[in-house]
Amino acid sequence: MDIKYKKHSFTKLWIATTMFILCCFTMDLSAQDKAAADTVAAITETITEVSTLPAEPTGEAPDTIGELALGLNTVWMLLAAMLVFFMQPGFALVEAGFTRVKNTANILMKNFVDFMFGSLLYWFIGFGLMFGAGGFIGMPHFFDLSFMDNGLPKEGFLVFQTVFCATAATIVSGAMAERTKFSMYLVYTIFISVLIYPISGHWTWGGGWLMNGEAGSFMMNLFGTTFHDFAGSTVVHSVGGWLALVGAAILGPRIGKYGKDGKSRAIPGHNLTVAALGVFILWFGWFGFNPGSQLAASTEADANAISHVFLTTNLAACAGGFFALVISWMKYGKPSLSLTLNGVLAGLVGITAGCDAVSPAGAALIGAICGVVMIFSVDFIDKVLKIDDPVGASSVHGVCGFLGTILTGLFSTSEGLFYGYGFGFLGAQIFGALVVGVWAAGMGFIIFKALDKIHGLRVPARVEEEGLDIYEHGESAYN
Repeated sequence: MDIKYKKHSFTKLWIATTMFILCCFTMDLSAQDKAAADTVAAITETITEVSTLPAEPTGEAPDTIGELALGLNTVWMLLAAMLVFFMQPGFALVEAGFTRVKNTANILMKNFVDFMFGSLLYWFIGFGLMFGAGGFIGMPHFFDLSFMDNGLPKEGFLVFQTVFCATAATIVSGAMAERTKFSMYLVYTIFISVLIYPISGHWTWGGGWLMNGEAGSFMMNLFGTTFHDFAGSTVVHSVGGWLALVGAAILGPRIGKYGKDGKSRAIPGHNLTVAALGVFILWFGWFGFNPGSQLAASTEADANAISHVFLTTNLAACAGGFFALVISWMKYGKPSLSLTLNGVLAGLVGITAGCDAVSPAGAALIGAICGVVMIFSVDFIDKVLKIDDPVGASSVHGVCGFLGTILTGLFSTSEGLFYGYGFGFLGAQIFGALVVGVWAAGMGFIIFKALDKIHGLRVPARVEEEGLDIYEHGESAYN
C-alpha cells in the first residue's frame, strides 16, 4: 500500500469516527430530552397524587431534633464517664509512686476493688439512696432504676454517677496505705459506697435538703439560697478526704515514721515517675469530671458552659501546681516535685465546686490559694497532729475540697461576696461544707473504730515491715 493511499484511508477513518460520535451525541441529547420530559410528567403526576392524599396528623411526626439532642447529650455524658473512670489508674499510679515498692501490688489491688465493689454496691442500693425521693435519705430501690427520670437514659446516668462514687472511695486508700488489712479495706469500702457517700450526695445532688430552693425550705429561710457544688469538691473530694484523715488517725502511723523524739521522718516513695504519670492522667480525667457535670452538650448554652468549665479547671490546676512549686522552693530551699504534683491536684480539687460559677481570674486565684494551703496543711497534719498520710490525701482532697467550696462563696460571679451579693451564699457554702464534713468524719470514726475493735484494721508489724504484697496477696509487683 502506497503512502498516498494510506493517508486517504486514514482521512476517511477520521471522518467516519467523527460522524459516529456526532450521531451518538445527538441520540444522547434526544434521550436526555425525552427522559427529562418523562421525569417532568412523572413529577407532575406524583404531585397531583400527593395533593389528593389526606394529610397525616402533625402529632405523629417524629421529633428528629429532640432525638438528636438526646443522643448528643447521652454521648457527652458517657464520654465524660469514661474520662472519670480513667482517673482510677491515675489514683493507682499516684498512690503506688508515693509509697514503697513492697506494697505496690496491694495498692493496685485496692484500686481495682474500689471500682468493682463500688459499681456493684452502688447499683444495688447506693443509687437509690442518693437519687430516690426523700429529704434526708432517698428511698432505696434495690437494682430497680425505673424510679429515675431526668431526661437522660437511666443506665447511662447510673454509670456516670458510679464513677464519681468510686472516686470518693479510692481517696481513702492513699491515706491508709502500707499498713491496712486488705479484708478490712473491703469492709469499709462497702460502707462508703452504700451509706456515707450516697446519703450526703442525696443532700446535695439528689434533691435533698441542702439543695432545696423552694420557698419556706430550711436553706432558703436561713440563707436565702442553696448550697452549690457543681462537680464535687465537697460531695466527692471532701467526703473522701475527711474519711481518709479519720482512718489514718485511728490506724496509726507507719513503723519508723516518727522517731523516739517524736519528730517526723520522711519515707520516700519508690517511683516519682509513676506518680507524675498518675497526676497527668488525673488532670486529663478531670476534664470529664468537671465539664461532664454539665450533663448536656446539645445547645449553644451547653457548649459555652462546657468551654468555660474546661478553662477554669485547667487554669486552677496550673496555678495550684505553680504556686506549690514556688512555696516549696521558698520553704525547703528546693522546688519539690512531689509537692508540685499535689499542688496540681489541690488546684483541681479546689475549683471543682465552682468551676461553672467563677471567672477565669477567680479560678486561677482559687487554684493558687489551694496550692499554697495544701503545703502548710501537709506539714500541719504530719508534724502537729502526728497523722501519717503517705500521699497527702487528707490535705489535697479534704482540706482543699472544703476550702474550694467556701471560696466559691467569695468568687462566684452570680452570687459571690466579692461581686457584691452579700453573705447569704457564702454562709450557705460554709454551712454545707461543714455539715457534709461532720457527716463524713463522724461516720468514718464510728466505722473505723468499730472495725478496729472487732477485727483490727492494721496488719501485724512483721507483715508491715516485709511488705503487704507477699503476705496479703502472695505475689510481688516487681520480680
